[in-house]
Amino acid sequence: MDEKYMKRALELAQKGIGYTRPNPLVGAVIVKDGRIIGEGYHEFFGGPHAEINAFNQGTEDVTGAKMYVTLEPCSHYGKTPPCAEAIIKKGIKKVVVALKDPNPKVSGRGIQLLREAGIEVITGVLEEESRKLNEIFIKYITTNTPFCILKAAMTLDGKTAAVTGDSKWITGEASRQYVHGLRHRVSGIMAGIGTVLKDDPYLTTRLKDREGRDPHRIIVDSSARLPLTANVIKVASKAETILAVTEKAKEDKLNKLREKGVRIIKTPTKDGRVDLTFLMKALGEMEIDSILLEGGSELNYSALEAGLVDKVNIFIAPKLIGGSQAKTPVGGAGWQLMKEAVVLKDIMTYSFGEDLMIEGYIDKEG
Repeated sequence: MDEKYMKRALELAQKGIGYTRPNPLVGAVIVKDGRIIGEGYHEFFGGPHAEINAFNQGTEDVTGAKMYVTLEPCSHYGKTPPCAEAIIKKGIKKVVVALKDPNPKVSGRGIQLLREAGIEVITGVLEEESRKLNEIFIKYITTNTPFCILKAAMTLDGKTAAVTGDSKWITGEASRQYVHGLRHRVSGIMAGIGTVLKDDPYLTTRLKDREGRDPHRIIVDSSARLPLTANVIKVASKAETILAVTEKAKEDKLNKLREKGVRIIKTPTKDGRVDLTFLMKALGEMEIDSILLEGGSELNYSALEAGLVDKVNIFIAPKLIGGSQAKTPVGGAGWQLMKEAVVLKDIMTYSFGEDLMIEGYIDKEG
């Protein structure tokens, strides 16, 4: 029965996708005499937490009830008071927690407060499901660097574009809508300057069923070649456009970009290019908790080679295009031996119309 109510709490938590960052996704359900009498989720950053929303939506007195929550109730004052204190004051008799707070500064304190108040606490119910739901938050809160998803689309023979450079469209509409859902979820979308010069993308979120949130548009551009008329500059968005450059960029061009509202991050030079490890740390300090890497085989290789990618989403369309010079998802120097290959684990496959998507996590221990 515990799993039944926790599944409902996880369903509620998913409603916050894209709106709570950099906070976690949390759902809560209050049960009394086998009936759900209150439920809620963390709806937006800075707003009431899931537990408080569940209390506010309660249909009767919650004294003596059980609460199911996907993440350990907070024990510290932030933008809102501690949820653990509210649970104690409301007279909840039992709390079932899916996942302990991964933040090492506070992990376990909420549970300790509840137990010291005489409340029974059970942990680990659907823990892996909650961990996957909050994979972005967990990486960010423990490392202060963004969770990085490498996304690419290719034909069945591994090409991301024809030899002419034409790439619209490899995949179908259903796949592209899923990608817009990914953009809505993450804090930043990153592309190389080569991709921007070739395609002049918007890098915005366009959902059919609701208004999405745009991620910050991050362009990796050592020499600041980004045109002042590029769509990532002129297309209005509440999200920033960020240009990562090196000392090769000329200051007069950078000043013109700043006048257009572009934020500049200067990084050290690594192999003649932007130091991606430095950049990721800088983005983390800006509370950018997640990156969708969407641009360019060279950038993809550099990110993989630096060990910055956590997850891969590769879309495969049932098309053959050929061309020995046609680009593939990962370029660069490559690895010399098969035993050096980047290996994925926890593989899942999904279908979107006629397309397939392979999802996997980088095996960083292999």
